[in-house]
Amino acid sequence: MKRCPITYESCGDRQYSRRGLQLFSRRLDRLNDFRYSAAEQRQEAVIRSAKMSIQGLRPKLSVRLNIVNSMFEIVDKGGRYILKPQHDTYPQLPENEDLTMRLAETVGIEVPLHGLIYCRDGSFSYIIKRFDREGKSGKLAVEDFAQLSGMDRETKYSFSMEKLIPILDFCTFPAIERVRLFRRCIFNYLVGNEDMHLKNFSLITRDGTTMLAPAYDFLSTTLAFMSIGKKVGDIEEIALPLKGKKRNLSRKLWVDYFGRMQLELNSAVITTELQQFSDAFDRWIAIIQSSFVSDEMKAIYRSLIEKHRQTLEI
Repeated sequence: MKRCPITYESCGDRQYSRRGLQLFSRRLDRLNDFRYSAAEQRQEAVIRSAKMSIQGLRPKLSVRLNIVNSMFEIVDKGGRYILKPQHDTYPQLPENEDLTMRLAETVGIEVPLHGLIYCRDGSFSYIIKRFDREGKSGKLAVEDFAQLSGMDRETKYSFSMEKLIPILDFCTFPAIERVRLFRRCIFNYLVGNEDMHLKNFSLITRDGTTMLAPAYDFLSTTLAFMSIGKKVGDIEEIALPLKGKKRNLSRKLWVDYFGRMQLELNSAVITTELQQFSDAFDRWIAIIQSSFVSDEMKAIYRSLIEKHRQTLEI
C-alpha cells in the first residue's frame, strides 16, 4: 500500500490521497508526474534563474498548478509555488525539507502548504506554496532580515543571534514575536538546521499586522552533511554565533542567556515553550518513521534530535 507524499497517509494504489490533492485544489482529483527529471529541473533552474524573483544556492523553479491538465508547470513569472528538485551532491534534500517542515508544524510554527511530488524519472521534488501571494494578483509585503539590517546575500552570515532581536521591533507586537523567534531557534537547533542565516528569517505584513513570516528553508543541514560522510563534530550547530559560539551550545546558553537575558522571556513562557517540544517528541518519531527519507537517514535523524534534546534537557 502506498503512502501519500503530501499527507503521509495511506492512499491504496493511488500515488496521492484525495485529501492531499484537495489541499492544492478542491477541483484536483489526480496529479500527473512532473514532466522533467531531476537533472532536467536543475538545468531549467540555471536557464531561468535570471528571470525569476526567487534566489538561493539550491536550484529552484517557479511553478503553477494547471488544474485542467492535472499537473504543475514551470513559469517565469506568476508562479504560486516554488519547486526544488533533487540536489546533485546532497541526497534526499526534498524529502529532508518536507519532513523537517512537517515537524515544525507540530510545535506551532506556521508553515505554508508543502509536500513532495513525483517526477517523470521517479524522483521526488519538494513543492511549497508562496506565502507572499494572495488572491489572483495580490502581493504581500515581505522583507528578510538581511534587507532589514542593511546586509545582503554576501554578508548574510556576518551577524549574530543577539542582533536578530532588535529587528523584531519592526513588528506590530514585538513581545509575541520574541517568543516565536525563541521557538524557531530551539526547533532548528534540535533538528540540526545550522544554516539559518539572515535571509532565512523574514517579516511579513498581513491585514495591517507585521510579524515573522511563515517558516521556509527549514531542513536538517546536519543530516545532509552526514549523508555525504561528514561527522557531527565537524559541523557547526548554528549559522549565526550565539555569545560568539557556533558549536558546543548548551542549555544554559539557549535558555538562560538567549531566552531570559537576550529575548527577555520570563520563566513561565520558557517552560511552556520547552514543554511543547517535550510533548511533541513521540509524534516526531512517528512522523520521521512515516516519512520518505531512507531508513538509514531516519535513524540518523532520530539520533541527532535525541542528542540535542539531551543537551537542552527536555
